[in-house]
Amino acid sequence: MSVFQNITSTSIIFLLTGVPGLEAFHTWISIPFCFLYVTALSGNSLILFIIITQPSLHEPMYYFLSVLSTTDPSLSISTLVTMLGIFWFNVREISCNACLSQMFFIQLFTVMESSVLLAMAFYRFVAITNTLRYSSVLTDLKIAQIGVAIITRGTLTLTPMVVLLTRLSYCHSHVLHHSYCFHPDVMRLSCTDTRINSAVGLTALITTAGVDSIFIVVSYILIIKTVLSIAFPEERKKAFSTCISHIGAVAVFYIPLISLSFVHRFGKWAPPYVHTLIANAYLLIPPVMNPIMYSVKTKQIRQAMLKVLHFSMANNQMNVSVFSSLCHFIVE
Repeated sequence: MSVFQNITSTSIIFLLTGVPGLEAFHTWISIPFCFLYVTALSGNSLILFIIITQPSLHEPMYYFLSVLSTTDPSLSISTLVTMLGIFWFNVREISCNACLSQMFFIQLFTVMESSVLLAMAFYRFVAITNTLRYSSVLTDLKIAQIGVAIITRGTLTLTPMVVLLTRLSYCHSHVLHHSYCFHPDVMRLSCTDTRINSAVGLTALITTAGVDSIFIVVSYILIIKTVLSIAFPEERKKAFSTCISHIGAVAVFYIPLISLSFVHRFGKWAPPYVHTLIANAYLLIPPVMNPIMYSVKTKQIRQAMLKVLHFSMANNQMNVSVFSSLCHFIVE
């Protein structure tokens, strides 16, 4: 039996799935997906570049935003190869080890993003309730410690969940429902008892995204209570406006994540394309929307972005002028 388990857990080949029923149109479907990938990578790279190059943005809030802009595209890149491999070349096979590795990094970046959103909510709470001391509370050392804690928490929480999958036997169908490896999807294919795996997976979800979402809600309840106690309407409006982009980021992250978890656990009646749409929305909507929301709603980011674009245009004009002068000199 142990030999059989070893073969089924390490030598098995899983088959990924694109959009069920629309296999003939995968090439066309890949166009909007490619657009979303390019938008996510370019938008987050621009935000990251602006924060690194602009000294005025070297503050706690933008440090957290830079981590978010690193985590978002990493989550997208972790599925890029398998998704485009299916749409372009109909390459569906993925080994068990590659599947488990992809699953680990998808879950790790998900936990990291959830943790960063919680850290940003805590920053907003400290900045609004204790305006004069927040910079002394969130020092560079504290932010670095928070970053290490986020990575450590994700690794320790998710490693048992992934390792436990290697003890399972997969003697049923090897066809997964998504274009990437997702824990409940892989676990469903096992023909052995998965109660421990299910319990560990649910515990990991509750202790990460579940706990984070509760603390984010509590933070905003306290923020709203503090803001409503401000006497001047303009000050209240200003305080609320600083939270809009973060609230949007929380919404576009948690709504697809919760929807995907519910569909997998309770939505067996749902059509296959519903699973596919929600699974892809969970991976692509946050990386695409976060740079847009923060560049539109955050004045400092918007001003820095315009400054960088203006500087780039000025350099291009200067290069054209130098090139024209050089050409004129050569002709003469």
